[in-house]
Amino acid sequence: MSLRLSTVILPVRRWHEGGRDQWLRAEQLGFHTAYTYDHLSWRTFRDGPWFGAVPTLTAAAAATERLRLGTLVTSPNFRHPVTLAKDLITLDDVSGGRITLGIGAGGNGFDATALGQEAWSPRERADRFAEFVALLDRLLTEGSVSHEGTFYSAEEARNIPGCMQEPRLPFAVAATGPRGLRLAARYGQAWVTTGDPKLFEDGTPEQSLEAVRGQLARLDKACAEIGRDSEPMEKILLTGFTPEANTVLASVDAFVDFAGRHRELGITELVIHAPIPDSDFAADEAVFEKIATEALAQLDS
Repeated sequence: MSLRLSTVILPVRRWHEGGRDQWLRAEQLGFHTAYTYDHLSWRTFRDGPWFGAVPTLTAAAAATERLRLGTLVTSPNFRHPVTLAKDLITLDDVSGGRITLGIGAGGNGFDATALGQEAWSPRERADRFAEFVALLDRLLTEGSVSHEGTFYSAEEARNIPGCMQEPRLPFAVAATGPRGLRLAARYGQAWVTTGDPKLFEDGTPEQSLEAVRGQLARLDKACAEIGRDSEPMEKILLTGFTPEANTVLASVDAFVDFAGRHRELGITELVIHAPIPDSDFAADEAVFEKIATEALAQLDS
């Protein structure tokens, strides 16, 4: 089974002070996709620079030629399907059809209350996510959409000429619970996991592998229930949140070992964070680039 290697570039650098160079370098290194996080602020980066995902991806689309681009992930926390659809259609056009929308239910981070609302309960997040994904799917595939839902409404929302990619740009749905996996099965061209967060601090690599294996089995089941074959779906693992988080980018050999074990499970795309000094994502830039250019060949040798 082939494995793709992608990266995620956190939007913490000014565009003309290293930001643009990172996206160009990602293309030069041969990454399949370069993603960014779609947050208003995030964790330990909250008190430092953090730029918007859609404008950043638009600039990256104009600067690059071949690199696929996307979000990991967009959520309903501060997005509305109608306005998001318009942004995505425009972004897909500017990029020449190189956009993937990573999409998830969101959580209780800073985004959850930035607009002044109370943080939603897990059930309400799941309810909103289900309506959000279904409406966004319609908005990206139909020229005019009217919808009166529990959480979201649209009144003759026009989205002409639609996406460059047909019938719409691909969704990569982040999900591990039953409802989210059903959404991935119905609407996703790809599925995203970070592993089992309960194992991040105290779990073992073996326990993490078993957790991902179980998630893949549940995805297979969700697809089978609607008569869909899960095999063609991309299975994406965003690294950095499993028990091996601090060692995956320590060396090419360490990465190849990690990648090989997850490829055997059925993961088809691994995403590694571009290094950020003095952060949780600090790593040797030279090793990162060596992984980008040499690891997959070594994995297949």
